[in-house]
Amino acid sequence: MTVLSDPRQPRLPRSVPEAQGVASFAVLTFVEEADRTLDSLHSLMLLRHGHVVAEGWWSPYRPERPHMLFSLSKSFTSTAAGLAIAEKRLSLDDPVLGFFPDEAPAEVSENLAAMRVRHLLSMSTGHAEDTTGALRQDPNGDWVRAFLAQPVQHVPGTHFLYNSGATYMVAAILHKVTGTTLLDYLQPRLFAPLGIIAPTWESCPRGIQVGGWGLSLTTEDIARFGQLYLQKGVWNDARLLPEAWVEEATVRQVANGDNPESDWSQGYGYQFWRCRHGAYRGDGAFGQYCLVLPEQDAVLAITAGLGDMQAVLNLVWQSLLPAMAPSSLPEAPQAHGTLHHTLGALTLRPAEGQPSAAMAAEVSGRTYRFEPNDPNRSDWMAIWFAFGDSESLVRIETEQGENRIAIGHAGAWIEGTARLDRPDPQPIAASGAWTNADTYLVKLAHCESAFVTTITCRFLGKRVLVARRVNVAFGPTERPQLVGSV
Repeated sequence: MTVLSDPRQPRLPRSVPEAQGVASFAVLTFVEEADRTLDSLHSLMLLRHGHVVAEGWWSPYRPERPHMLFSLSKSFTSTAAGLAIAEKRLSLDDPVLGFFPDEAPAEVSENLAAMRVRHLLSMSTGHAEDTTGALRQDPNGDWVRAFLAQPVQHVPGTHFLYNSGATYMVAAILHKVTGTTLLDYLQPRLFAPLGIIAPTWESCPRGIQVGGWGLSLTTEDIARFGQLYLQKGVWNDARLLPEAWVEEATVRQVANGDNPESDWSQGYGYQFWRCRHGAYRGDGAFGQYCLVLPEQDAVLAITAGLGDMQAVLNLVWQSLLPAMAPSSLPEAPQAHGTLHHTLGALTLRPAEGQPSAAMAAEVSGRTYRFEPNDPNRSDWMAIWFAFGDSESLVRIETEQGENRIAIGHAGAWIEGTARLDRPDPQPIAASGAWTNADTYLVKLAHCESAFVTTITCRFLGKRVLVARRVNVAFGPTERPQLVGSV
Protein backbone atom coordinates (compact mmCIF):
# COMPACT_ATOMS: atom_id res chain seq x y z
CA MET A 1 0.00 0.00 0.00
CA THR A 2 1.37 3.42 -0.98
CA VAL A 3 1.19 5.91 1.87
CA LEU A 4 1.48 9.57 0.97
CA SER A 5 2.49 12.14 3.56
CA ASP A 6 3.94 15.61 3.86
CA PRO A 7 7.69 15.33 3.10
CA ARG A 8 8.41 17.59 6.08
CA GLN A 9 6.79 15.12 8.47
CA PRO A 10 8.92 12.19 9.67
CA ARG A 11 6.81 9.05 9.60
CA LEU A 12 6.15 6.94 12.64
CA PRO A 13 8.08 3.65 12.55
CA ARG A 14 6.28 0.80 10.77
CA SER A 15 6.31 -2.88 11.64
CA VAL A 16 4.58 -6.10 10.68
CA PRO A 17 1.92 -6.81 13.32
CA GLU A 18 3.37 -10.10 14.58
CA ALA A 19 6.69 -8.46 15.48
CA GLN A 20 4.79 -6.27 17.93
CA GLY A 21 2.66 -9.09 19.31
CA VAL A 22 -0.44 -8.44 17.18
CA ALA A 23 -2.08 -11.11 15.04
CA SER A 24 -2.58 -9.98 11.42
CA PHE A 25 -5.59 -12.29 11.15
CA ALA A 26 -7.34 -10.51 14.03
CA VAL A 27 -6.73 -7.07 12.51
CA LEU A 28 -8.07 -8.40 9.21
CA THR A 29 -11.17 -9.66 11.01
CA PHE A 30 -11.69 -6.23 12.56
CA VAL A 31 -11.34 -4.45 9.22
CA GLU A 32 -13.61 -6.84 7.35
CA GLU A 33 -16.27 -6.77 10.05
CA ALA A 34 -16.11 -2.98 10.22
CA ASP A 35 -16.44 -2.79 6.45
CA ARG A 36 -19.41 -5.15 6.53
CA THR A 37 -21.36 -3.80 9.51
CA LEU A 38 -20.35 -0.18 10.04
CA ASP A 39 -21.34 2.58 7.66
CA SER A 40 -18.66 3.74 7.64
CA LEU A 41 -15.02 4.05 8.73
CA HIS A 42 -12.84 6.50 6.81
CA SER A 43 -9.44 5.57 8.19
CA LEU A 44 -7.63 3.67 10.91
CA MET A 45 -4.10 3.47 12.27
CA LEU A 46 -3.11 0.96 14.95
CA LEU A 47 0.10 1.44 16.94
CA ARG A 48 1.67 -1.18 19.22
CA HIS A 49 4.86 -0.53 21.17
CA GLY A 50 5.25 2.73 19.24
CA HIS A 51 5.07 1.09 15.79
CA VAL A 52 2.34 1.38 13.19
CA VAL A 53 1.22 -2.20 12.61
CA ALA A 54 -1.86 -1.49 10.49
CA GLU A 55 -3.14 1.53 8.56
CA GLY A 56 -5.82 2.01 5.97
CA TRP A 57 -7.97 4.65 4.31
CA TRP A 58 -11.29 4.02 2.63
CA SER A 59 -10.99 5.75 -0.76
CA PRO A 60 -11.61 8.65 -1.44
CA TYR A 61 -10.16 9.44 2.01
CA ARG A 62 -6.37 9.56 1.92
CA PRO A 63 -3.41 9.62 4.36
CA GLU A 64 -2.35 13.20 3.61
CA ARG A 65 -5.83 14.69 3.96
CA PRO A 66 -6.89 16.28 7.25
CA HIS A 67 -10.20 15.18 8.72
CA MET A 68 -12.61 17.23 10.83
CA LEU A 69 -12.22 16.02 14.43
CA PHE A 70 -15.36 17.48 15.98
CA SER A 71 -15.09 17.01 19.77
CA LEU A 72 -11.78 15.15 19.60
CA SER A 73 -10.56 18.76 19.43
CA LYS A 74 -11.38 19.01 23.15
CA SER A 75 -8.46 16.78 24.13
CA PHE A 76 -6.06 19.17 22.37
CA THR A 77 -7.61 22.13 24.22
CA SER A 78 -7.13 20.22 27.46
CA THR A 79 -3.49 19.67 26.53
CA ALA A 80 -3.05 23.41 25.99
CA ALA A 81 -4.54 23.99 29.44
CA GLY A 82 -2.07 21.52 30.95
CA LEU A 83 0.83 23.32 29.31
CA ALA A 84 -0.39 26.74 30.46
CA ILE A 85 -0.85 25.45 34.02
CA ALA A 86 2.71 24.11 33.96
CA GLU A 87 3.85 27.59 32.86
CA LYS A 88 1.97 29.13 35.84
CA ARG A 89 -0.33 31.12 33.57
CA LEU A 90 -3.40 29.78 35.37
CA SER A 91 -4.46 27.08 37.82
CA LEU A 92 -7.24 24.53 38.03
CA ASP A 93 -8.74 26.38 40.98
CA ASP A 94 -8.91 29.82 39.38
CA PRO A 95 -12.49 31.20 39.34
CA VAL A 96 -13.84 31.42 35.80
CA LEU A 97 -15.31 34.87 36.48
CA GLY A 98 -11.89 36.15 37.48
CA PHE A 99 -10.78 36.09 33.84
CA PHE A 100 -13.80 37.99 32.53
CA PRO A 101 -14.91 40.70 34.96
CA ASP A 102 -16.23 42.88 32.12
CA GLU A 103 -18.43 40.09 30.71
CA ALA A 104 -20.01 39.03 34.00
CA PRO A 105 -23.79 39.34 34.34
CA ALA A 106 -25.24 42.11 36.52
CA GLU A 107 -26.29 39.53 39.09
CA VAL A 108 -23.81 36.73 39.74
CA SER A 109 -25.30 33.56 41.20
CA GLU A 110 -23.56 31.65 43.96
CA ASN A 111 -23.01 28.69 41.62
CA LEU A 112 -21.50 30.82 38.86
CA ALA A 113 -19.17 32.43 41.39
CA ALA A 114 -18.10 28.94 42.52
CA MET A 115 -17.23 27.74 38.99
CA ARG A 116 -13.53 26.97 38.56
CA VAL A 117 -11.31 26.05 35.61
CA ARG A 118 -11.36 22.40 36.71
CA HIS A 119 -15.15 22.39 36.36
CA LEU A 120 -14.87 23.56 32.75
CA LEU A 121 -12.37 20.81 31.99
CA SER A 122 -14.36 18.04 33.69
CA MET A 123 -17.76 19.01 32.24
CA SER A 124 -19.10 19.66 35.74
CA THR A 125 -19.92 23.37 35.45
CA GLY A 126 -23.36 22.91 37.01
CA HIS A 127 -25.37 23.69 33.90
CA ALA A 128 -28.51 21.66 33.19
CA GLU A 129 -28.22 22.16 29.40
CA ASP A 130 -25.34 22.37 26.96
CA THR A 131 -24.57 26.06 26.48
CA THR A 132 -23.27 25.74 22.91
CA GLY A 133 -26.56 26.74 21.28
CA ALA A 134 -26.76 29.92 23.34
CA LEU A 135 -23.21 30.81 22.33
CA ARG A 136 -23.83 30.32 18.62
CA GLN A 137 -27.06 32.29 18.74
CA ASP A 138 -25.65 35.32 20.53
CA PRO A 139 -26.47 38.28 18.24
CA ASN A 140 -23.25 40.09 19.14
CA GLY A 141 -20.97 37.11 18.70
CA ASP A 142 -19.84 37.50 22.32
CA TRP A 143 -19.69 33.87 23.31
CA VAL A 144 -18.01 34.52 26.67
CA ARG A 145 -20.76 36.88 27.79
CA ALA A 146 -23.41 34.44 26.50
CA PHE A 147 -21.87 31.57 28.49
CA LEU A 148 -21.72 33.56 31.71
CA ALA A 149 -25.35 34.63 31.26
CA GLN A 150 -26.65 31.05 31.32
CA PRO A 151 -28.27 29.80 34.54
CA VAL A 152 -26.11 27.44 36.63
CA GLN A 153 -28.62 25.16 38.31
CA HIS A 154 -26.24 22.79 40.13
CA VAL A 155 -23.28 23.31 42.41
CA PRO A 156 -20.17 23.08 40.18
CA GLY A 157 -18.41 19.76 40.54
CA THR A 158 -21.54 17.80 41.45
CA HIS A 159 -23.22 17.23 38.09
CA PHE A 160 -21.76 15.92 34.81
CA LEU A 161 -23.11 17.46 31.62
CA TYR A 162 -21.37 17.23 28.26
CA ASN A 163 -21.06 20.90 27.42
CA SER A 164 -18.99 22.14 24.48
CA GLY A 165 -19.50 25.70 25.67
CA ALA A 166 -17.37 24.82 28.71
CA THR A 167 -14.50 23.85 26.43
CA TYR A 168 -14.90 27.11 24.53
CA MET A 169 -14.44 28.91 27.84
CA VAL A 170 -11.18 27.03 28.42
CA ALA A 171 -10.07 28.21 24.98
CA ALA A 172 -11.15 31.78 25.78
CA ILE A 173 -9.21 31.72 29.05
CA LEU A 174 -6.12 30.39 27.26
CA HIS A 175 -6.50 33.08 24.58
CA LYS A 176 -6.53 35.69 27.34
CA VAL A 177 -3.65 34.41 29.48
CA THR A 178 -1.35 33.55 26.54
CA GLY A 179 -2.24 36.50 24.31
CA THR A 180 -2.45 34.26 21.26
CA THR A 181 -4.61 31.62 19.58
CA LEU A 182 -4.67 27.96 20.53
CA LEU A 183 -2.96 27.06 17.27
CA ASP A 184 -0.15 29.56 17.78
CA TYR A 185 0.26 28.58 21.42
CA LEU A 186 0.40 24.86 20.65
CA GLN A 187 2.58 25.15 17.56
CA PRO A 188 6.00 25.24 19.27
CA ARG A 189 4.90 23.25 22.33
CA LEU A 190 2.97 20.37 20.75
CA PHE A 191 2.39 20.42 17.00
CA ALA A 192 5.94 21.10 15.81
CA PRO A 193 7.60 18.58 18.18
CA LEU A 194 5.11 15.90 17.14
CA GLY A 195 5.62 16.65 13.45
CA ILE A 196 2.02 17.81 12.94
CA ILE A 197 1.99 20.00 9.83
CA ALA A 198 -0.47 22.84 9.15
CA PRO A 199 -3.35 22.10 11.53
CA THR A 200 -6.44 24.30 11.18
CA TRP A 201 -9.00 25.29 13.83
CA GLU A 202 -12.36 27.05 13.55
CA SER A 203 -12.75 30.39 15.36
CA CYS A 204 -15.68 32.18 16.95
CA PRO A 205 -16.86 35.58 15.63
CA ARG A 206 -14.37 37.33 17.93
CA GLY A 207 -11.36 35.35 16.72
CA ILE A 208 -11.04 32.88 19.59
CA GLN A 209 -10.54 29.32 18.40
CA VAL A 210 -13.58 27.42 19.58
CA GLY A 211 -11.74 24.71 21.51
CA GLY A 212 -14.54 22.18 21.74
CA TRP A 213 -14.63 21.37 18.03
CA GLY A 214 -13.25 22.67 14.71
CA LEU A 215 -9.73 21.19 14.67
CA SER A 216 -8.72 19.23 11.55
CA LEU A 217 -5.76 16.82 11.48
CA THR A 218 -4.62 13.73 9.60
CA THR A 219 -5.02 10.21 10.95
CA GLU A 220 -1.31 9.95 11.68
CA ASP A 221 -1.47 13.25 13.58
CA ILE A 222 -4.15 11.74 15.81
CA ALA A 223 -2.00 8.66 16.33
CA ARG A 224 1.01 10.79 17.30
CA PHE A 225 -1.07 12.64 19.86
CA GLY A 226 -2.27 9.36 21.37
CA GLN A 227 1.26 7.98 21.48
CA LEU A 228 2.43 11.10 23.33
CA TYR A 229 -0.17 10.45 26.02
CA LEU A 230 0.66 6.74 26.11
CA GLN A 231 4.30 7.75 26.73
CA LYS A 232 3.11 10.00 29.58
CA GLY A 233 4.11 13.22 27.84
CA VAL A 234 7.52 12.22 26.47
CA TRP A 235 8.37 12.39 22.75
CA ASN A 236 11.75 11.56 21.23
CA ASP A 237 13.27 11.54 24.73
CA ALA A 238 12.03 15.09 25.40
CA ARG A 239 9.27 15.89 27.84
CA LEU A 240 6.50 17.89 26.16
CA LEU A 241 3.81 17.45 28.83
CA PRO A 242 4.13 17.02 32.59
CA GLU A 243 3.50 13.40 33.55
CA ALA A 244 1.26 14.57 36.38
CA TRP A 245 -0.98 16.35 33.87
CA VAL A 246 -1.28 13.26 31.67
CA GLU A 247 -2.30 11.22 34.70
CA GLU A 248 -4.77 13.80 36.01
CA ALA A 249 -6.37 14.56 32.66
CA THR A 250 -7.03 10.91 31.82
CA VAL A 251 -8.31 9.53 35.15
CA ARG A 252 -11.93 9.81 36.24
CA GLN A 253 -12.58 13.28 37.59
CA VAL A 254 -16.35 12.95 37.57
CA ALA A 255 -18.87 10.11 37.27
CA ASN A 256 -20.98 10.13 34.10
CA GLY A 257 -23.19 7.05 34.32
CA ASP A 258 -23.50 3.53 35.67
CA ASN A 259 -23.94 1.33 32.58
CA PRO A 260 -21.11 -1.23 32.67
CA GLU A 261 -21.57 -1.97 28.95
CA SER A 262 -21.26 1.64 27.79
CA ASP A 263 -18.01 3.44 27.07
CA TRP A 264 -19.86 6.67 27.84
CA SER A 265 -20.43 5.67 31.49
CA GLN A 266 -16.90 4.92 32.71
CA GLY A 267 -16.07 8.39 33.99
CA TYR A 268 -14.75 11.62 32.50
CA GLY A 269 -11.38 13.30 33.01
CA TYR A 270 -10.21 16.66 31.71
CA GLN A 271 -11.68 16.46 28.19
CA PHE A 272 -10.89 12.76 27.95
CA TRP A 273 -13.37 9.88 28.31
CA ARG A 274 -12.62 6.83 30.37
CA CYS A 275 -13.30 3.48 28.62
CA ARG A 276 -13.72 -0.11 29.60
CA HIS A 277 -10.60 -2.32 29.78
CA GLY A 278 -8.53 0.40 31.45
CA ALA A 279 -8.43 2.53 28.30
CA TYR A 280 -9.22 6.20 27.72
CA ARG A 281 -9.92 8.28 24.66
CA GLY A 282 -10.48 11.60 23.02
CA ASP A 283 -13.46 11.33 20.72
CA GLY A 284 -15.52 13.37 18.31
CA ALA A 285 -18.97 13.08 16.82
CA PHE A 286 -19.59 10.39 14.23
CA GLY A 287 -16.58 8.28 15.17
CA GLN A 288 -13.39 10.35 15.39
CA TYR A 289 -11.24 8.48 17.91
CA CYS A 290 -7.90 8.68 19.63
CA LEU A 291 -8.05 5.53 21.75
CA VAL A 292 -5.21 4.90 24.20
CA LEU A 293 -4.81 1.43 25.74
CA PRO A 294 -2.08 1.66 28.41
CA GLU A 295 -2.37 -1.99 29.50
CA GLN A 296 -1.73 -3.12 25.91
CA ASP A 297 0.79 -0.35 25.07
CA ALA A 298 -1.35 0.50 22.05
CA VAL A 299 -3.03 3.43 20.32
CA LEU A 300 -5.84 3.33 17.77
CA ALA A 301 -6.69 6.37 15.62
CA ILE A 302 -9.94 6.31 13.65
CA THR A 303 -11.86 8.76 11.49
CA ALA A 304 -15.37 7.93 10.38
CA GLY A 305 -18.92 8.89 9.54
CA LEU A 306 -20.73 6.67 12.03
CA GLY A 307 -24.21 6.94 13.43
CA ASP A 308 -23.46 4.38 16.17
CA MET A 309 -20.21 5.28 17.91
CA GLN A 310 -20.45 2.50 20.50
CA ALA A 311 -20.48 -0.13 17.74
CA VAL A 312 -16.89 0.52 16.66
CA LEU A 313 -15.61 0.41 20.24
CA ASN A 314 -17.45 -2.89 20.79
CA LEU A 315 -15.66 -4.24 17.73
CA VAL A 316 -12.29 -3.06 19.09
CA TRP A 317 -12.89 -4.91 22.35
CA GLN A 318 -14.12 -8.03 20.55
CA SER A 319 -11.52 -8.30 17.77
CA LEU A 320 -8.41 -6.25 18.52
CA LEU A 321 -8.03 -6.41 22.29
CA PRO A 322 -7.64 -10.23 22.40
CA ALA A 323 -5.19 -10.06 19.48
CA MET A 324 -2.51 -8.24 21.50
CA ALA A 325 -0.05 -10.71 22.99
CA PRO A 326 2.54 -9.84 25.66
CA SER A 327 5.42 -10.71 23.31
CA SER A 328 6.08 -11.08 19.60
CA LEU A 329 4.23 -13.75 17.64
CA PRO A 330 5.50 -16.19 15.01
CA GLU A 331 5.68 -14.73 11.52
CA ALA A 332 2.50 -15.11 9.47
CA PRO A 333 3.42 -13.92 5.96
CA GLN A 334 0.24 -15.15 4.32
CA ALA A 335 -2.06 -13.49 6.86
CA HIS A 336 0.01 -10.31 6.77
CA GLY A 337 -0.04 -10.30 2.98
CA THR A 338 -3.82 -10.62 2.95
CA LEU A 339 -4.14 -7.83 5.53
CA HIS A 340 -1.78 -5.60 3.56
CA HIS A 341 -3.76 -6.15 0.36
CA THR A 342 -7.11 -5.55 2.10
CA LEU A 343 -5.95 -2.32 3.75
CA GLY A 344 -4.67 -1.04 0.41
CA ALA A 345 -7.95 -1.70 -1.42
CA LEU A 346 -10.49 -0.19 0.99
CA THR A 347 -13.19 2.03 -0.47
CA LEU A 348 -16.25 3.85 0.78
CA ARG A 349 -19.41 2.20 -0.51
CA PRO A 350 -20.14 3.80 -3.88
CA ALA A 351 -23.53 4.36 -5.49
CA GLU A 352 -24.95 1.00 -6.52
CA GLY A 353 -26.97 0.32 -9.65
CA GLN A 354 -26.49 0.51 -13.41
CA PRO A 355 -24.04 2.86 -15.14
CA SER A 356 -26.64 4.05 -17.66
CA ALA A 357 -30.34 3.94 -18.48
CA ALA A 358 -32.55 4.82 -21.45
CA MET A 359 -33.67 7.90 -19.54
CA ALA A 360 -30.11 9.29 -19.59
CA ALA A 361 -30.21 10.32 -23.25
CA GLU A 362 -33.61 11.96 -22.79
CA VAL A 363 -32.71 14.19 -19.83
CA SER A 364 -29.04 14.95 -20.60
CA GLY A 365 -28.50 18.65 -21.16
CA ARG A 366 -31.78 19.75 -19.60
CA THR A 367 -31.69 22.47 -16.96
CA TYR A 368 -34.25 21.90 -14.22
CA ARG A 369 -35.01 25.02 -12.22
CA PHE A 370 -36.44 25.09 -8.73
CA GLU A 371 -39.15 27.63 -7.99
CA PRO A 372 -37.79 30.70 -6.17
CA ASN A 373 -40.82 30.75 -3.89
CA ASP A 374 -40.52 27.08 -2.96
CA PRO A 375 -39.88 27.06 0.84
CA ASN A 376 -37.91 23.81 0.41
CA ARG A 377 -35.52 25.21 -2.18
CA SER A 378 -32.93 26.43 0.31
CA ASP A 379 -30.08 27.84 -1.80
CA TRP A 380 -30.39 25.40 -4.73
CA MET A 381 -31.54 27.19 -7.86
CA ALA A 382 -31.12 24.63 -10.66
CA ILE A 383 -29.66 21.24 -11.56
CA TRP A 384 -28.36 19.91 -14.90
CA PHE A 385 -26.87 16.57 -15.92
CA ALA A 386 -24.75 15.30 -18.81
CA PHE A 387 -24.76 11.50 -18.67
CA GLY A 388 -22.06 9.22 -20.00
CA ASP A 389 -21.25 5.54 -19.74
CA SER A 390 -18.13 5.66 -17.55
CA GLU A 391 -18.80 9.00 -15.87
CA SER A 392 -21.31 11.84 -15.81
CA LEU A 393 -21.37 15.52 -14.96
CA VAL A 394 -23.80 17.38 -12.74
CA ARG A 395 -24.07 21.14 -12.52
CA ILE A 396 -25.78 22.49 -9.40
CA GLU A 397 -26.51 26.21 -9.29
CA THR A 398 -26.75 27.73 -5.82
CA GLU A 399 -26.91 31.25 -4.48
CA GLN A 400 -23.13 30.98 -3.91
CA GLY A 401 -22.43 30.09 -7.55
CA GLU A 402 -22.19 27.11 -9.87
CA ASN A 403 -20.82 23.71 -8.87
CA ARG A 404 -19.62 21.38 -11.65
CA ILE A 405 -19.09 17.89 -10.27
CA ALA A 406 -17.77 14.89 -12.21
CA ILE A 407 -19.41 11.63 -11.14
CA GLY A 408 -17.78 8.21 -11.33
CA HIS A 409 -19.71 5.12 -12.45
CA ALA A 410 -19.24 1.37 -11.93
CA GLY A 411 -18.10 1.81 -8.34
CA ALA A 412 -15.59 4.58 -9.10
CA TRP A 413 -15.21 7.84 -7.20
CA ILE A 414 -14.12 10.99 -9.04
CA GLU A 415 -12.55 13.70 -6.92
CA GLY A 416 -13.16 17.41 -7.26
CA THR A 417 -14.32 20.42 -5.27
CA ALA A 418 -17.69 22.03 -4.59
CA ARG A 419 -19.17 24.75 -2.43
CA LEU A 420 -22.80 23.65 -2.09
CA ASP A 421 -23.68 24.92 1.40
CA ARG A 422 -20.14 26.01 2.34
CA PRO A 423 -18.64 29.47 1.71
CA ASP A 424 -15.43 28.07 0.22
CA PRO A 425 -14.76 25.15 -2.16
CA GLN A 426 -14.33 21.86 -0.30
CA PRO A 427 -12.78 18.59 -1.52
CA ILE A 428 -15.47 16.13 -2.57
CA ALA A 429 -15.69 12.84 -4.44
CA ALA A 430 -18.72 11.67 -6.39
CA SER A 431 -20.11 8.29 -7.38
CA GLY A 432 -23.38 7.72 -9.27
CA ALA A 433 -25.67 5.04 -10.68
CA TRP A 434 -29.15 4.54 -12.09
CA THR A 435 -31.12 2.68 -9.42
CA ASN A 436 -34.04 2.09 -11.77
CA ALA A 437 -35.32 3.31 -15.15
CA ASP A 438 -36.17 6.85 -14.02
CA THR A 439 -34.04 7.38 -10.88
CA TYR A 440 -30.40 8.44 -10.68
CA LEU A 441 -28.52 8.47 -7.38
CA VAL A 442 -25.36 10.47 -6.60
CA LYS A 443 -23.18 10.03 -3.52
CA LEU A 444 -21.00 13.00 -2.59
CA ALA A 445 -18.28 12.23 -0.05
CA HIS A 446 -16.99 15.34 1.70
CA CYS A 447 -13.42 14.11 1.83
CA GLU A 448 -12.23 16.05 4.88
CA SER A 449 -15.22 15.47 7.15
CA ALA A 450 -17.66 12.81 8.31
CA PHE A 451 -20.39 13.72 5.85
CA VAL A 452 -21.63 11.89 2.76
CA THR A 453 -24.55 13.49 0.93
CA THR A 454 -26.87 11.34 -1.16
CA ILE A 455 -28.84 13.07 -3.93
CA THR A 456 -31.65 11.04 -5.51
CA CYS A 457 -33.18 12.43 -8.72
CA ARG A 458 -36.37 10.98 -10.17
CA PHE A 459 -37.11 12.22 -13.68
CA LEU A 460 -40.80 12.56 -14.58
CA GLY A 461 -41.22 14.08 -18.02
CA LYS A 462 -40.20 17.73 -17.77
CA ARG A 463 -39.93 17.58 -13.99
CA VAL A 464 -37.38 16.20 -11.58
CA LEU A 465 -37.95 15.29 -7.93
CA VAL A 466 -34.76 15.74 -5.88
CA ALA A 467 -34.32 14.14 -2.46
CA ARG A 468 -31.26 14.95 -0.36
CA ARG A 469 -30.02 13.27 2.77
CA VAL A 470 -26.78 13.11 4.71
CA ASN A 471 -25.35 10.04 6.42
CA VAL A 472 -24.96 11.69 9.84
CA ALA A 473 -25.99 15.02 11.31
CA PHE A 474 -26.64 16.83 14.58
CA GLY A 475 -30.23 17.34 13.41
CA PRO A 476 -32.43 15.84 10.68
CA THR A 477 -30.52 13.83 8.10
CA GLU A 478 -33.09 14.42 5.33
CA ARG A 479 -33.85 17.67 3.56
CA PRO A 480 -37.29 18.44 2.13
CA GLN A 481 -37.87 17.28 -1.44
CA LEU A 482 -37.20 19.72 -4.28
CA VAL A 483 -39.28 19.89 -7.46
CA GLY A 484 -37.56 21.21 -10.59
CA SER A 485 -38.98 21.82 -14.05
CA VAL A 486 -37.60 22.57 -17.48
